[in-house]
Amino acid sequence: MKAVITVIGKDNVGIIAKVSAKCADFGVNILDITQKVFTDTFAMIMMVDISGLGDGFSAFADCLEALGKESGLVIKTVHEDLFNSMHRI
Repeated sequence: MKAVITVIGKDNVGIIAKVSAKCADFGVNILDITQKVFTDTFAMIMMVDISGLGDGFSAFADCLEALGKESGLVIKTVHEDLFNSMHRI
């Protein structure tokens, strides 16, 4: 199972490290990552393997959202099934 994590906010040192550390804390493996800085705005999309989470997806997503609030970022985590359904024509 996979999920998509998006991160948007003012650029500062350590954003990737913070999000990656939370993923590691939950046993979530990063499969792909892309990031870009537009002037002073940071944007990142990550594809992660959540196979090891079991029923803990909500706790993982809530933890990342809280990290975003603490860091002045917007962090959203969407299960791959929902992401694919939203983008299917």
